[in-house]
Amino acid sequence: MAQKVTPRSEDYSKWYTDVVQMAELADYAPVKGCMVIRPYGYALWENVQAGLDRRFKATGHQNAYFPLFIPMSFLQKEKDHVEGFAPQFAVVTHGGGEQLEEPLVVRPTSETMINVMYAKWIRSYRDLPLLINQWANVVRWEMRTRLFLRTTEFLWQEGHTAHATEREAREETMRMLEVYRDFAENDAAVPVICGRKSESEKFAGGVDSYSIEAMMGNGWALQDGTSHFLGQNFSRVFETKFLNDRNELEYIWQTSWGVSTRMVGSIIMVHGDDQGLVLPPRMAPIQVVIVPIWKSDEERAAVLGAVQQVQAALPGIRIRLDDRDGLTPGFKFNDWEMRGVPLRVEIGPRDVAAGQVLVARRDRVGEKKQPLPLAGLAERLPALLDEIQRDLFDRAVRFRTERTFYPTTYAELGEAVERGFAWAWWCGSRACEDKIKGDTKATSRNIPLQQPGGTGRCIVCGEQAAEQAVFARAY
Repeated sequence: MAQKVTPRSEDYSKWYTDVVQMAELADYAPVKGCMVIRPYGYALWENVQAGLDRRFKATGHQNAYFPLFIPMSFLQKEKDHVEGFAPQFAVVTHGGGEQLEEPLVVRPTSETMINVMYAKWIRSYRDLPLLINQWANVVRWEMRTRLFLRTTEFLWQEGHTAHATEREAREETMRMLEVYRDFAENDAAVPVICGRKSESEKFAGGVDSYSIEAMMGNGWALQDGTSHFLGQNFSRVFETKFLNDRNELEYIWQTSWGVSTRMVGSIIMVHGDDQGLVLPPRMAPIQVVIVPIWKSDEERAAVLGAVQQVQAALPGIRIRLDDRDGLTPGFKFNDWEMRGVPLRVEIGPRDVAAGQVLVARRDRVGEKKQPLPLAGLAERLPALLDEIQRDLFDRAVRFRTERTFYPTTYAELGEAVERGFAWAWWCGSRACEDKIKGDTKATSRNIPLQQPGGTGRCIVCGEQAAEQAVFARAY
């Protein structure tokens, strides 16, 4: 490619934008704050969808779809909810050339609409639990946008479940947090910290919010997914009740949880390098690209015969044959490196004569290409893809470990969040949390479920603290 990616060390933000556009994942839309997801980027999102959807269905959830437009009165019923989202509302006041009787909010999230429907559908404890997920688009009027990470319109899934007891709803909240962790670490190769959000950072209208937090390639944090215990906050205002097994009316207990196209941004920033994308094999739209090399028609026939052998040996692998005319092999190598394809297989006349192929790993750009016999590719290439998947996760874990600090003074905290994650004792007060944010621009990412044990002194005020929180600058 003629263009070069801005080095991460020079300008990380520009590097990210370069990669997204030069790898043809997405582009800026004519509408400010919106993006166009290009086919390659959408294929990556489809792999995110597939990995999550499979897990949702395995845990008993079903997909449904709810309206894009929500009456303003629905959102105004839950005070905390409307206060939290009101600054981001996109509101429709006219339709069909006439002013609407009631303004309609373009879906920022669906708790209110879903409660209206659940109130119609749920009658008794026999209707519970109700486990529904929706794949949809949502609109939140963002002031500062960034492709995939924060856009006015974005794609996501939002799960909404109803339960007969608080215990069941809390179990569901944690079950889905674990589903997200499992997907992030095993499919996206992104190590995450599972934890509870602070009161100031939790979902508007929820009782408790939990998140998975990942470290990006510059040491900043990204919230990759959230799971919320809503309690009975929404069911009370929408009169969503059920008849229990004692023939008494009760309010349902609820959860909601979601992951968005932001996960694509996470994959880019956790694994990418100065050559472009580096994609985990389980996420990659193309897992193996074959680049045939020939000069004459005779060589072409022999090489394409070997290509067919490779394709036939790998029925379960996502393969792309790059037989584009008029482009040099070097150009093709750089192109697929930019797009992050995990394995590149090169086949030329000498390789055909030797009964082999040359294999280059995207996660090890610059290393010597590996010759592999044609006869053993059916076993060797899938094993190599699995090895790359593991290596990318291990590399991300090492990077996070190197950038994780445990400050004992407030000054050390300020230094730590300039470089990465800071685990610190925190008393839980909003004042201390706000001081950290004001002084360092770092926020409390979450209070990890895995705590060191014991107690300590708050990193800010010195008061007794029962938990540590992770502080970091974040997208």
